[in-house]
Amino acid sequence: MTSTINDIRSAIEARIATEMATSPTYSVSYQNVPFTPDATDTLPWVQVFITLGENRPATLLAAADGFNLQVGTLVMNIFSPLGKGSGDNFTIAERLKDLFDRVTVQGVRFDSVSGPRQVPSSLPESFFQTQLTATFEATLD
Repeated sequence: MTSTINDIRSAIEARIATEMATSPTYSVSYQNVPFTPDATDTLPWVQVFITLGENRPATLLAAADGFNLQVGTLVMNIFSPLGKGSGDNFTIAERLKDLFDRVTVQGVRFDSVSGPRQVPSSLPESFFQTQLTATFEATLD
C-alpha cells in the first residue's frame, strides 16, 4: 500500500533516475524542474510526466478505515538529435520498458508498457521523439 500521491511520484522517479544513471547514462527531465536540452548535444535524453487520474474508494469501509485506489499514467518521452535514426531511442525505450512492464514498484502496480511510438516532437527544431506510456494504480491509505 502507498501512503500518498507523492509516494507514487517518488517511487517512479527514483526507479528511472537509478536506471538512467547506469552506463550509458542519460539526462532525465521531470515535471516542474528546470531543464534545458542542448540543441547541439549528441546525446539522447528522457522526459518524464506522471498524470494522475481517477481516485476512487477501493473498500466499502468508512474513510478513516478504508483506502482509495489511485490510477494514473506514466509518460516517458525519449529525445535524440535529428538525423541519427531511431536506434538510440529504441534502446533507451527497452531499458525503460523493462523497469515498469507489468511490475509492482513500492506498491504501485503497472500494466503493460505501450510503445515506443514516434510522436510529433514537442521540440521540433532539433529532436526526434518517441514515447512510452504505462497506466498504473496504487492504493492510498
